[in-house]
Amino acid sequence: MLIKADKNKARQKRHFRVRNHIKGTAERPRLNVFRSLANIYAQVIDDEKGVTLAAASSKDKGFSGYGGNIEAAKTVGAEIAKRAAEKGITEVVFDRGGYVYHGRVAALAEAAREAGLKF
Repeated sequence: MLIKADKNKARQKRHFRVRNHIKGTAERPRLNVFRSLANIYAQVIDDEKGVTLAAASSKDKGFSGYGGNIEAAKTVGAEIAKRAAEKGITEVVFDRGGYVYHGRVAALAEAAREAGLKF
């Protein structure tokens, strides 16, 4: 009998492996990305204190349209960069969350860079 591999479990293993090397500090917090089928989420996190400094997602009130496509990822990337800039954050460490740097994850990262975040 064949057992189908659990893709989310494999992603979580990759994420934990990467998280052993990436830490967010107060000077350079971590920009974390999570994507589901219908939405995409981004958080700027200070791992030393364990607090979220800024967050944006395709489920926010001002967002309209479908949240599971590249256009939504670009909007969320620009919004997280704007919210981070309001808090005085210009440099971050990018955490792709175990996902391949492709498609929605790459679109979010590029939009955040264009809006002023450095990573």
